[in-house]
Amino acid sequence: MIDLRLLRDDPDVFRASQRARGASESRVDDLLAADETRRSAVQRFEAVRAEQKQLGKQLPRAAASEKAELLRRTKELSAEVKSAETIAAEAEQALRRAQLAFPNLIEPGAPAGGEDDFVVLREVGDRPAIDAPRDHLALGEALGAIDVERGAKVSGSRFYYLTGVGALLQLGLLQLAIAQAVEFGLTPTITPVLVKPESMEGTGFLGEHASEIYRLEADDLYLVGTSEVPLAAYHSGEILNLDEPLRYAGWSSCFRREAGSYGRDVRGILRVHQFDKVEMFSYCRPEQAHDEHLRLLAWEEEMLAKVEVPYRVIDVAAGDLGVSAARKYDCEAWVPSQGRYREVTSTSNCTTFQARRLNIRYRDADGRSQPAATLNGTLATTRWLIPILENHQQSDGSVRVPKALQPYVGGRDVLEPVTTG
Repeated sequence: MIDLRLLRDDPDVFRASQRARGASESRVDDLLAADETRRSAVQRFEAVRAEQKQLGKQLPRAAASEKAELLRRTKELSAEVKSAETIAAEAEQALRRAQLAFPNLIEPGAPAGGEDDFVVLREVGDRPAIDAPRDHLALGEALGAIDVERGAKVSGSRFYYLTGVGALLQLGLLQLAIAQAVEFGLTPTITPVLVKPESMEGTGFLGEHASEIYRLEADDLYLVGTSEVPLAAYHSGEILNLDEPLRYAGWSSCFRREAGSYGRDVRGILRVHQFDKVEMFSYCRPEQAHDEHLRLLAWEEEMLAKVEVPYRVIDVAAGDLGVSAARKYDCEAWVPSQGRYREVTSTSNCTTFQARRLNIRYRDADGRSQPAATLNGTLATTRWLIPILENHQQSDGSVRVPKALQPYVGGRDVLEPVTTG
């Protein structure tokens, strides 16, 4: 939810943000109009309510000759107050709907444009020279690590089993991520995977991408697509001590319907309905958010260095940001079988957008409560198995294990095929 005072003071900065996102500038005027309507309606209600209270005080002291007129006006005002209160409530609801539909103001410097207009900030690591690389599914099946056939049999398309060394690799990867998070002072957290509608709405996931979310209608609960949601809602309605940023690392299973992606990336475990992830989440003062964002990105890159895969960092274009993000950096790992980089982490600066929705505040130097800033970033997820397997494959079908992951697979430095082919 954006700052309405800033919108009133400088609507042009919001128009520029909308242009950069490729979104309609008219929504700025629509929101301004809704704000003005609400303020006028509230002023009208307060005015007639004040007059009603004043008449209520005059009536006991009025002369007999005046009471009839005062009673008539009191009755008249009662109806006006009721009507004005209804109009004000409707205007308040209309303004909230308009606010909830409006995306965050992008951060200065974020690239304008759509999905393909990102800016590459850096490439890290050497791409391996592999003749006829096998993809992660072929490697995983040979290692006895991935079973999509039985996943589909049991649960349907885009489900899978991780078995044997596949399960060990994922558990090791996530434990490595948690260990790193603890090293840097984040609080490890295992979060709920079912949340109330207000938690999902508060983080900005019930807008344009609501079709991606699984909903349990009988219980009016949602399955999370990221632990960002329960971590953001963890401190909803609270006033925090933010002398230093408050940081968490959440481990959870995640669920996504992948609506609208029919036929895309259907092979293997790149785009699936269920996966596991460790997500970083930070609450801080707004003036700290830019530097905090770069800090989360550096921690993501440190994890990628531990698993020894080449990657690049991109500055995501405004039109490819979610509604909550003011800026987002992705790390994309090299996938040899595809000859391209694929996203493995994202970190977003959501400024005060989510905190305004969830009523999360801190006290400034003058003791006044102010909305906090929130940020999130992926530290490890199931998808990382793809570049790990593919970049470390060898010609005989075996896969080298990055040194940091070797303790989690029984100390082995190489995983050998358990089947032929």
